Formats: sequence, C-alpha cells, structure tokens
Amino acid sequence: MKFSSSLKLNHIFRRLYRTSGFADGCLVLYARKNRTKGNRVGITVSKKLGCAVVRNRTRRRLREVYRLNESRFQPGWDLVVVARSRAVDADFAQLTQSYLNLAKKAGVLTQEAMLP
Repeated sequence: MKFSSSLKLNHIFRRLYRTSGFADGCLVLYARKNRTKGNRVGITVSKKLGCAVVRNRTRRRLREVYRLNESRFQPGWDLVVVARSRAVDADFAQLTQSYLNLAKKAGVLTQEAMLP
C-alpha cells in the first residue's frame, strides 16, 4: 500500500465507532479525517461470523479490495471497516462494489474516482 498503514490502536477504533457510520448488507464503514498525509485502515470481523479461518479470509479479502483501489481514496483519513455476516459469503466483486459505494457515501473517494 502506497500511502496507507494499518490501524491498530484501540482508542482510535473507539473514536471512529462514535462517528456516524455508513452501512449496507455486507459492510459498515466508519471514516474520520486524520492529521497525516496517509490513510490508516482497520478491519473488524466478529467471532460471530465464523471460525478463525473464515474471519481471516474475510479480513484478507477486504484488505485486497482496499489495496487494489487505494489510488481512488483521498489521503488523510482513518477508516474502519466492519464485516457483516453477508460479507463472509459474498463474492469479491460484490465486496468491492459494497466497499466503494460506502466510501463514496462517506466522501473519501477522489473526485476522479466518483465519475462513472
């Protein structure tokens, strides 16, 4: 990832959970401006969604969606993506569409990426 890093600190996750999120059937996205030049991305997958293998696969797929579309995101944001139960069985194209639609609603995509 060019201008992004992982979000690992619990207090930053909690701060983002207090913001208003954007949700659909597969994902919930929380976004907040940070004071850096890069993005920090965190992914949350609950134990309710399955065993460790299922949770880690879902995490890897969501990281890959972000990695492939990283150039479409504006720098300077903290993002937390929460996987819902439909994300486990969703195909990759559906996850990508869900992720990008939520990012567009949150206003974290660049203007060029929003054009059809």
